[in-house]
Amino acid sequence: MNTFCLRQLAEQVEGSLRGDPDLMIIGIAPLDKASLNQITFISNSKFRSQLKLSKAGALIVSESDVEYCLDSQNLIIVKNPYLAYALLAQYMDSTPLPAKNISSSAVIAEDVLFGTNVSIGPNAVIESGVKLGNDVVIGAGCFIGKNTIIGDRTKLWANVTIYHRVTIGSDCLIQSSAVIGGDGFGYANDKGKWIKIPQTGSVIIGNSVEIGACTCIDRGALDSTIIEDNVIIDNLCQIAHNVHIGYGTAVAGGVIMAGSLTIGKFCQIGGASVINGHMEICDGAVITGMGMVMRPITEKGIYSSGIPLQPNKEWRKTAALTMNIDGMNKRLKEVEKQLAKKINN
Repeated sequence: MNTFCLRQLAEQVEGSLRGDPDLMIIGIAPLDKASLNQITFISNSKFRSQLKLSKAGALIVSESDVEYCLDSQNLIIVKNPYLAYALLAQYMDSTPLPAKNISSSAVIAEDVLFGTNVSIGPNAVIESGVKLGNDVVIGAGCFIGKNTIIGDRTKLWANVTIYHRVTIGSDCLIQSSAVIGGDGFGYANDKGKWIKIPQTGSVIIGNSVEIGACTCIDRGALDSTIIEDNVIIDNLCQIAHNVHIGYGTAVAGGVIMAGSLTIGKFCQIGGASVINGHMEICDGAVITGMGMVMRPITEKGIYSSGIPLQPNKEWRKTAALTMNIDGMNKRLKEVEKQLAKKINN
């Protein structure tokens, strides 16, 4: 088990240290569960009352939190405790790599180009024309299709499927069972018979992109599906053909995006949202969970839809009112007409 002295941790987050610099820390834990050899943090002022009660060996706090701590507690004082927590979690991370070295059971085409220190797990298949950058890690059972390019330090967990001619940048992380570059849903109808349209585009993924487990990103019909740098996509998302997601956008679990959708930079898409295709979402838009987006969003802001959960009896009343809303609207307009006549007379 790795151990870190408090001085090391304070240096990593450029924080001010109060207390024992040589205290040894083995991990991070929640404020109410941390023990003497763990560090914890506070990111919400409503938990300040718990600071003096914490048994953590050290606390990551902001300057405004210090007065709520005991004089005897070891503190790392920073501007943003939650960011400091994220940085220390990375620094102390002991998650094993998806693979180490190159397994003898991996099937690798003769012309694959390797960078330095590449690792490939058991039963992975790497096809002809693939280029792997430095420190790339390919987990067990992955498939990398022909002429795909994967940048430096990118990691694929087990059973990821990357189709042919896909480009993935550096420092990306792709979780298990994601599928990148499968066919987009493109068909023409000939008198009731579906005629498949070959999807001849590709997928281009930028740098520092994270893609969750079982997420599917389809290749473009003619042009490429594009995921820009610093995008994070959660589990079980469907990104259809020719979608373009801008820099720094975050997509929560279960989101479905239809084809030829363009999403701007720094957007946040709540879980289980469904977004129509062939339109644009502007930079900085926030769509809350279960949003149904049928029209373009042209102004930065927070957008919501859907009906919050209610007890069944109340929901049935709400649904009944919704079904009758057209008739209510017609009656209201008629009342307004009658009222306007009286006023004008």
